[in-house]
Amino acid sequence: MPHLPHPVATYFGLAPDANLVALASVFAAEAVVHDEARDHRGIQAIRDWRVDTMARTPSTARPLSVEARGNTVIVPAEVTGEFPGSPLTLNHRFTLRDGRVAELEIGA
Repeated sequence: MPHLPHPVATYFGLAPDANLVALASVFAAEAVVHDEARDHRGIQAIRDWRVDTMARTPSTARPLSVEARGNTVIVPAEVTGEFPGSPLTLNHRFTLRDGRVAELEIGA
């Protein structure tokens, strides 16, 4: 695995049903996740998104590389799971602030 900043490495190591305390160690309180054309704002909404997504389409993400641009970290990850076209590579674009993820955008 490439050398990832701490909050990004922790994100990829989280359990799909990680509790609010674990998520708060990665995400800022006001964090936003953009995935599948939807926004999920705040720790509770992010947890709900993770649990729902894994229930619908269980998958794993394996970071392939990392590129840092200031406060932005881009991680292409191989996502393997129970969905058409698996595996596929999705870019995970993290915006870091004060040692936590303030924004995460997932897409092709």
